[in-house]
Amino acid sequence: MTFGVRQASLFEEAAPVVPAITGLSYIADYIDESTEAALLEVIDSQPWMNDLKRRVQHYGWRYDYKARNVTSDLRIGALPDWLQSYAVRLQQGGLFTEMPDQVIINEYQPGQGISAHIDCVPCFADSIASLSLGSPCVMDFTHSKTGEKSSLLLEPRSLLVLTGDARYVWQHAIAGRKTDRYQGQIISRKRRISLTFRKMIVDS
Repeated sequence: MTFGVRQASLFEEAAPVVPAITGLSYIADYIDESTEAALLEVIDSQPWMNDLKRRVQHYGWRYDYKARNVTSDLRIGALPDWLQSYAVRLQQGGLFTEMPDQVIINEYQPGQGISAHIDCVPCFADSIASLSLGSPCVMDFTHSKTGEKSSLLLEPRSLLVLTGDARYVWQHAIAGRKTDRYQGQIISRKRRISLTFRKMIVDS
């Protein structure tokens, strides 16, 4: 997969520079502003869970964070239509070889983040895609063997896709802070919502 090409940016002085990480793609403006607003309205009409330090919603399958595993009894059901349409788009666009069937929606308030990790290898297939809504934030990447570091500004309405090395070798994280410094610019965080699409590999 080729590296993502940045399109128009909200932050002209801090335009995203896509790291040269094999398997990482970044698509700016994957959806438009009206679609973003409609998605946020639908998401906020659904019940939130407090599984973690941040609020989450699970669709398709529920991931067991403590066991770091998914079993057949954690099946919730088919993705709702408003998520299934994106699953179809991701596969038809060549970003997934198989239709994603699990989505987790995370809410990040200013100051909230997520520790460095690689998504569970036995649980999820090769492609991981995350759609960002609301606020921008910086995601940090660390090579799990060499310690090499890089970062990327995730803009509202952008899509991040991890496959290959980006999926299996590089850890990704969001620091728990209220502002980000990127390309010489200070960017204040507001409420951010991420929709992460994955294809499950399920133990019987």
